[in-house]
Amino acid sequence: MTAIRDSLARYVAVRRALGASFYEPALALGHFVDLLEHEDAEFITADLALRWAMTSTLVERATWGRRLSQVRGFARWMNVIDGRNQIPPAGLLSARRRRNAPHIYTEQEIDLLMTRAAQLQSRTGMRALTYSTLIGLLVATGLRPGEAFRLDRSDVDLVSGILSIRESKLGKSRCVPVAESTRVALEHYVQKRDQLCPLRLSEAFLVSERGKRLNAGTARSMFVRMSRAVGLRSATEDGRDGYGPRLQDFRHSFATGRLVEWYRAGRDVSRELPKLAAYLGHVNVGLTYWYIEAVPELLELAAAYLDKNCPGEQP
Repeated sequence: MTAIRDSLARYVAVRRALGASFYEPALALGHFVDLLEHEDAEFITADLALRWAMTSTLVERATWGRRLSQVRGFARWMNVIDGRNQIPPAGLLSARRRRNAPHIYTEQEIDLLMTRAAQLQSRTGMRALTYSTLIGLLVATGLRPGEAFRLDRSDVDLVSGILSIRESKLGKSRCVPVAESTRVALEHYVQKRDQLCPLRLSEAFLVSERGKRLNAGTARSMFVRMSRAVGLRSATEDGRDGYGPRLQDFRHSFATGRLVEWYRAGRDVSRELPKLAAYLGHVNVGLTYWYIEAVPELLELAAAYLDKNCPGEQP
């Protein structure tokens, strides 16, 4: 282990001791250290930090800013140890982000993706099994993709049909009950997984072909290829995958689906929203209200509901 990688291990340990889960930043900084080692760099430089942050071209500028911000925190730590480590100046890349309008999957699109996932080839058959289950789980529960990747076997209660989401966004934990059909599908996955991958190499619930925890970056890349195969994502002029629906959009589709159902049923959505916010793990109801603003159909349904039930509040 190089000195800088050893320092990263101590930095991650300190951040976690202070209460941060620090899962994705730790992975990202590990890749940054890979670059430093490849370049035989003994110290962090602003140029290397900027080059690494901007490695991925088909992402928003805010993603570059977030990656550079992760390096900046580590660089401050390293600069205290040795002043030759440069701290990337603030403002090089903005980490501020505008929320894109969500892609709301149709039932046909979900069917196409599920069919494509079931056709994925691999030596043991685990790839098709795991990706079909991943998509089905996201569709049925609205979990964040990262929450699904971090599920351990002990987090999935197949008797009660409850998922334990531990220390998710902002350190919040919650229990997510699932429908009986989802519980049965997860039970089927467990049976097939343990047949195809009998040696337990990880405590993860969703595993890769090699029996290890499904890697977030690998899963997102695989989803891009599946999306392109079924026509949901087009290629750019240089042959790369263009922008298109993401795994995160299954969460958006789940939330908007519940809201549409409630409006069409004439239910008081303002009373139901806190329940949905708690189920999704939102830190406040305002985050859940964003879906109404972001989806035109929901805005129309909300306006129609107000016209019918609150006529005195019309402008």
